[in-house]
Amino acid sequence: MTHEPTPFLGRPGKVIAVHVNYPSRAAQRGRVPEQPSYFLKPGTSVSGSGSVIVRPKGTELLAFEGEIALIIGRRVHGIRPEDGWAAVSGVTAANDFGIYDLRYADKGSNLRSKGGDGFTPIGPFVLAAESLDPAALRVRTWVNGELVQNDTTADLFFPFGQLVADLAQLLTLERGDVILTGTPAGASVVQPGDVVEVEVDAPDASGSPSSGRLVTPVAEGKFELGYWGAQPKVDDHQRTEAWGSAAAAGLLATDAAATAPPTFALTADVKARINSVGTATLSAQLRKRGFNNMSIDGLRPTHPGQRMVGRARTLRFIPAREDLFASHGGGYNAQKRAFDGLDPDDVLVIEARGETGTGTVGDILALRAQVRGAAGIVTDGGVRDLAAVEALEIPAYHAGAHPAVLGRRHVPWDVDLTVACGGASVQPGDIIVGDCDGVLVIPPHLVDELVTDAIEQEREESFIAEMVASGEGVDGLYPMNPAWKERYRSWQPTP
Repeated sequence: MTHEPTPFLGRPGKVIAVHVNYPSRAAQRGRVPEQPSYFLKPGTSVSGSGSVIVRPKGTELLAFEGEIALIIGRRVHGIRPEDGWAAVSGVTAANDFGIYDLRYADKGSNLRSKGGDGFTPIGPFVLAAESLDPAALRVRTWVNGELVQNDTTADLFFPFGQLVADLAQLLTLERGDVILTGTPAGASVVQPGDVVEVEVDAPDASGSPSSGRLVTPVAEGKFELGYWGAQPKVDDHQRTEAWGSAAAAGLLATDAAATAPPTFALTADVKARINSVGTATLSAQLRKRGFNNMSIDGLRPTHPGQRMVGRARTLRFIPAREDLFASHGGGYNAQKRAFDGLDPDDVLVIEARGETGTGTVGDILALRAQVRGAAGIVTDGGVRDLAAVEALEIPAYHAGAHPAVLGRRHVPWDVDLTVACGGASVQPGDIIVGDCDGVLVIPPHLVDELVTDAIEQEREESFIAEMVASGEGVDGLYPMNPAWKERYRSWQPTP
């Protein structure tokens, strides 16, 4: 059953907003809710598409949050979660704006920080709930035309039916009430002159119904807040919360960052030193330090004679499942985000569980990695368009060629987390080294001493090889006994 979208009209009696509901947002905030929690927004905060939101003069942190809004279709009280969705008549797009400068003032109620006139744009069109799968909706947000939020309802902490039933345990929901169901990662700060757009759609439903884009221009207020009430107040914590991260807020350090280990600098000199020794030697040095599972096994290189050195970035695929591929496989999925996010000297390491029955990268994405300046691609899965990938300059290590597309075996799931590839654990920031002997993972904190000792090891092996070539036996020479070590100390390699 399908229904044409209808315009959003009227002012709801209640607007109830959920604090955290998307795993991507929880990961960004560093906390996972045990149960849903809520706050109220006044009906006077509701506005429509095209309405201007005014950032009060003297404030700094006006943040947007693209969300899916549920519209209650009938009076409901005391229902169970399995009956909650039936009480929803429609869904549409919403934007839960807030002023973080006033977040402190009402100690969690968010009345002044999120309750201002126009701070809850909703619309423009409502999709009939009865024709939708609540676990197959998508919400996207753009700022000045750039996509900044893109997530689906497949993995919500609290499904929509649960939210309705939970609220209806203690308060009566009435026809026209609105529930804002949480925002995914990517919510951030906007400035006067920016334009924010939110759209909710069901990309896999018949006709791909959409709410249309909810458009909200941002303007600067003409008047400052009066002295008789709370004044704007911000600190670096609020800036980090509003922007989404300390880096996005332009903060050089936070308390957490101050105690974190420094980022390893893969300079040209460091790369040259790493490239001066083979992976076999590096592997031996890792083993001496008790690291015995640092090789990514079972792969073949597209350029056997080409060296690869870079910092790990990671992408994880999970086993194919039709509903999960429907929600995560299309659009700007994790795979595309991973390749688009590569920087110079990055090596994208892909966890494909050793499944070679489909491709995990093809010529277009490999070309994208090359254009971005990446140092290489490593996958323990298959490669499509192998001849074209081999023709590129960027080195790739893979488990074999296969013509099938991604959805046959994999769902692109998440990026930049610890993965397993070819039997090795890989974390973002690890140093990845590849040559004709294979691919190694080196923890950044070991690189300096490891390479120093590897250089010395190869010098010793050059001496041993020279002695063997001149007719010496290997007993006592390989490895060297004290007498041979004494001769080694006075040895100079032939220029």
